[in-house]
Amino acid sequence: MKKKDKELQGTLFEEDYLIRTLGPIANTPDIALTELVANAWDAGAAKVQITIPDEKGKNLIVEDDGAGMTAVQFHERWMTLGYNRVRHQGVNAEFPPERAALKRPAYGRNGVGRHGLLCFADRYEVETYRDGKFSTFSIATASGKDPFVIVSEKITKAAGHGTKLSTVVNRHLLDPDKILDVLAARFLHDPEFTVYVNGRTVPLEDHTGLIDKTVLKIAHGVRAEAFFVDSTKSARNTRQQGIAFWIDTRLVGTPSWTLGIKPVVDGRTSIAKRYTAVIKIVGMIDHVQPDWTGFKSTPLVEELFNKVEEYILMMFKKLSAERVQDTKESVFREYRDDIEKLQPLARLDVAEFVAEIAEKSYVMPQESLSLAVETIIKLEKSKSGVALLEKLSKLAEEDVEGLDRLLSEWSVRDALTVLDEIDKRIAVVEALGKLSSDKKVDELKTLHPLVTQARWIFGPEFESAEYASNLSLRNAVAKVFDKKVDKAVFDNYRKRPDLLLLGDATLSAVAIDEYDEASGLTKMRDILLIELKRGGFQIDREEMNQAQGYVEELLSSGAIEGQPYIRAFVVGHTCKQGLQPVRKVGENPETARIQACSYGQLVRTAEQRLFKLKERLQDRYEQLSGNDILAKVMSEPKQIPLQVITDTDLNTQPNSSS
Repeated sequence: MKKKDKELQGTLFEEDYLIRTLGPIANTPDIALTELVANAWDAGAAKVQITIPDEKGKNLIVEDDGAGMTAVQFHERWMTLGYNRVRHQGVNAEFPPERAALKRPAYGRNGVGRHGLLCFADRYEVETYRDGKFSTFSIATASGKDPFVIVSEKITKAAGHGTKLSTVVNRHLLDPDKILDVLAARFLHDPEFTVYVNGRTVPLEDHTGLIDKTVLKIAHGVRAEAFFVDSTKSARNTRQQGIAFWIDTRLVGTPSWTLGIKPVVDGRTSIAKRYTAVIKIVGMIDHVQPDWTGFKSTPLVEELFNKVEEYILMMFKKLSAERVQDTKESVFREYRDDIEKLQPLARLDVAEFVAEIAEKSYVMPQESLSLAVETIIKLEKSKSGVALLEKLSKLAEEDVEGLDRLLSEWSVRDALTVLDEIDKRIAVVEALGKLSSDKKVDELKTLHPLVTQARWIFGPEFESAEYASNLSLRNAVAKVFDKKVDKAVFDNYRKRPDLLLLGDATLSAVAIDEYDEASGLTKMRDILLIELKRGGFQIDREEMNQAQGYVEELLSSGAIEGQPYIRAFVVGHTCKQGLQPVRKVGENPETARIQACSYGQLVRTAEQRLFKLKERLQDRYEQLSGNDILAKVMSEPKQIPLQVITDTDLNTQPNSSS
């Protein structure tokens, strides 16, 4: 709001605004208490004690021994709607002084979980200890300009740290046994964090969600107890789920479904979000990083990871067995028409592939499974030659004869290599012809990339891949053109230092180096300058004088190694009638040559260099627009990115062996 603006009215809130906007936190008891326990986790608590009444009208209490808050912190953090914890406190939990050396990632992000007691009543109390002060607050929902307010506040002196929340339950009465199972499952991954409900906790061995307990024998007599636990419902995120390593009752790193740098299962899948594996080991402290963020890279750790991976995959295979048949039937229905067109043997191969991959589908998303099956069907079609036979059946007689002649004189690979190069060159010519006359075309982003890809148009001597932009040439060009270049307009200046954006043109500079036997050093042999004028530009004597000035300044700049020969081309829409198109610089020896030409002249020259093949293949390109051809020319083969399946929570740090 500007200073001169007068505030006429602020925002107003209904009394139930906060409850309605909290969503599941205000309506689902187990989620509400999970959020409150997560707040205790973020405060560095080691113990959380929850008291659940047996009837409405009595107190529900959540008490922890975490860092607590001062009155100032309470006002800043608790009373800020949508408080950004990461921004103000960072991504890690805050511990009380005696546990300050510990480290754990925080759950809190958006500052809404703290209001979890509003699930049970419209008012609650907060008691918190920190820095020798004991602060108490009463919080209630409100209407008007504030959605919630502090009803009362008191601060006294007291030692200790921690926070206690309480409210009188008016709605959503809880079953203590059920909530204990839920909370124990969601926070079982850290042995240094214990949740009690009505004085009871659940040891890992007694948890109702425990579905398997196995002893893994590692090398050198090391034994690991492996526990596989079902948390009953999928977690809202993957922070609690994964493989948790306990070394001497202390958590190593953060649970995830990644061992070192190797993903075991895809943490995004619903089945992975449902389970947690705990690996308990006595000993091996020497193999843990000093800060306990992960494991050291040792042969014993590698053996441990291998054994744990085998165990996890075995468990998931057992759990997913009942889903295999449904998965197979679903895939067969989806691709039934394609499978029916295959040969009998190919259909059998696809069926075997589907059966095998369905058994492993729990580690991959459904869309990835479908893509894999689609790919194998295409491969089977290719193996059986169905696609090729379809094309052959549609060939005209003269095309069949031509194909027979081609295959008798060329290998398929050699023929494709030649045809691809010819096709690319013709496409460049076609694109230049269709785009260069359009005044709306951006010569920087469209025409210059085309021309720099096709230096062969200016002469076969420029086709060499040795032509490149080196540091010395860039420095020389920058020195000569410094005052003429508008770097602010060229958003890709740093990525393409060989391109300069001038007031009325775009210029590129490349060179070939050679080895000087006399000095033993490299120097520039030839320099190629290409100056492309904007669409519709007519080249006149002034442009030629300007280009000659560029060349002479480059030669005398002192920034160029050796005495290279410079070829400069000034390209525009047209050249003024009567203009002398070629200028030479220097005599005995000639040091440079400047040549003016039009885009049309470039196109005609290129067609001649391609033996007029473009005319003979006109039908192949005449239906394509200039932009279509440009896309075809500029597309380059790219390596498909390696997709490593990892935990999707960016804040989760996996157990590391590095």
